[in-house]
Amino acid sequence: MTHEDPSHRERRSVPGDVDRAVLDALFTQSPVGLHVLDTQLRLVRVNTATRTMHDIPVEEVLGRPFTDVFAGLTSPGEVTEMIRGVLATGVPVRERLVRSRLDSDQGQERARSVSVFRLSDANGTVLGVAVAAVDVTESQEARARLRVLDGVRECVGQTLDVIATCQELAQAVVPSFADIAVVEVVEAVVRGEEPPTGPLAQDVPLRRAAFRARDGHREAQAHPVGDVRSLRNPTPYSQTLIDLRPRIVALGDDSPWLGTDPKRAGAIRSAGAHSLLVAPLALRGRVLGLVSLYRTGESEPFDQGDLGLVREVSAHTALCVDNARRFTREHTIAATVQRHLLPRHPAGQSTVETAHLHVSGGGGGGWFDAIVLSGARTALVVGNVAGHGIHTATTMGQLRTVIHSLAALDLEPDELLARLNDTAGFLAAERAARPFGDPVDKQPLSATCLYAVYDPFARTCTFACAGQPTPPVIVRPDGGTETADLTIGPSLGGEGWPFATTTVEVAEGSTLALYTPLLLTSAQADTGDAPGLLREVLAHPDRSLQDLCDDALYALGAGERDGDAVLLLARTRTFPAHATATWDLADDLTEAGTARRHTLRTLEEWGVDDDTAAATELIVSELVTNALRHGTPPLRLRLIKDRTLICEVHDTSPTSPHLRHARAVDEGGRGLFIAAQLAQRWGTRHTPGGKTVWTEQDLTP
Repeated sequence: MTHEDPSHRERRSVPGDVDRAVLDALFTQSPVGLHVLDTQLRLVRVNTATRTMHDIPVEEVLGRPFTDVFAGLTSPGEVTEMIRGVLATGVPVRERLVRSRLDSDQGQERARSVSVFRLSDANGTVLGVAVAAVDVTESQEARARLRVLDGVRECVGQTLDVIATCQELAQAVVPSFADIAVVEVVEAVVRGEEPPTGPLAQDVPLRRAAFRARDGHREAQAHPVGDVRSLRNPTPYSQTLIDLRPRIVALGDDSPWLGTDPKRAGAIRSAGAHSLLVAPLALRGRVLGLVSLYRTGESEPFDQGDLGLVREVSAHTALCVDNARRFTREHTIAATVQRHLLPRHPAGQSTVETAHLHVSGGGGGGWFDAIVLSGARTALVVGNVAGHGIHTATTMGQLRTVIHSLAALDLEPDELLARLNDTAGFLAAERAARPFGDPVDKQPLSATCLYAVYDPFARTCTFACAGQPTPPVIVRPDGGTETADLTIGPSLGGEGWPFATTTVEVAEGSTLALYTPLLLTSAQADTGDAPGLLREVLAHPDRSLQDLCDDALYALGAGERDGDAVLLLARTRTFPAHATATWDLADDLTEAGTARRHTLRTLEEWGVDDDTAAATELIVSELVTNALRHGTPPLRLRLIKDRTLICEVHDTSPTSPHLRHARAVDEGGRGLFIAAQLAQRWGTRHTPGGKTVWTEQDLTP
């Protein structure tokens, strides 16, 4: 059996004492403001916290309507309706946010969390309401600052563009934190150059990158966006860029520094700005720009809490601006590299007129080319390396150089792509072997290429395609269009089936259009008949090629493209009959003399100078003699007068001749060596019917 503590039994027997103690504590010690209102909403009792809040004697508060005491309520009607609703229904209201500007707050807006409860006696008679108020201004301001900071972190840095980043900052802080925001950035930073170290020199120009203001203050700016100028000195702006410390400045007509910059002073006065918070955009001691925030009208002045927020905001923005600057620098370098790697004016024969359109996607890997081949033929090339930046541009340059080297070997289009694929595989393996952390260690090499060879004598164009799903468009002389039905091989750098060729007959005056998939925007490509859009644009053979390139750009529009858009147009012509001569030669060593006579007579008709004619006579003699001794009949000699003088000797033997360096005592072996010395270029071109040994000589203008 347990014995109850007598003192506990005594306390339990007098519950009224506890109630009185609790009430006494609420009205004398609680930090929560407590107001008791009667049914007429008049104050009948307040606690100590309430008296401190209003800073008025209690006898002047009791008996007065609460609206008299709370004369500074921002929305008195809504508060009254809220209390009357609790009085009528008995449903309490908890933690409703109420804002006010009471005299005791020195005119500053305060936020209070208000809870309202109905008071009734034991019989259910309504006696009034109790209103509990807690000052939550600081916590509300802290939450508001956190929202601003979260908004800045979410919105600023979405693009790798310096100006866009500054504009994102202005949008993030107006109107949630400031009434007016001005963001200026060092002009060199916009170009991607290294930012200067602090303190910033007075003559360093800054560009006004962003301006944003509440409605009614849109015209209150001293200088337009895009204006470049140096800061006046001394001002809070220049001082901030000297010591790299943010500062709060009260604005008024008596501010002595306003006279240093009259235009900015005029904008401040016209906007009614009374508080300035200026902060540097700096990173690791380097100055990127300046942020100027203003509050106008009835907005609260900036305080120390705002100063801490701006430090974090400016630090985040400076990092984003520097990232954008670095991207701009790399983009500029990549675009420069790409520009120097691409042909300015693609070479061509008199039988092919070319024009191109290249819409850069920011240092991408798109390329085009027109390569002069033997036999008055022309190779047309369009390709793309996936990715952006310097590594993509250099890979494009490597592939383009390899194509030129392979084209000089007179390889068939499918064999050329196969060799090019070997090179791409080698480059891909090198890329994969780079150490961890290298910028391209996680970027597999992927490239596409469309290679075509136009033969003006056969009037054909032979295509081979590696991973490029856009079939070339052919515009006939009458304006009709068609797309070449190609067999698309695997992309370069991977493994797949061998490449195939497709040969298409091309009428004189036709236009060939080779292009990369990114020429068409994603929206156009989704239509299902993407080449049809281009065919409609190009179906005007009477227009010049450059005009057609412009028409294609205007019709297809800018759109969203993640890379380079390339279009290469080639208008074909047949070779003029009077500029070529062909002879079939008998299988007899005396035919070398016959070939020399044909050559001299033809060159005289063409008006070729004597020195070139003499050299050509010797070249023809040596090539024909070699063919008669080592080749297989029938033999054929062809002379072509284009921009160069071309000599070709064809026989049916598949064996290629080799250049030998004969010794002094050797009786032969010097023929091909002599021909190579007299000509600027020479080579061997294999065909299904044998081989053709050719030389090219530059003609005197």
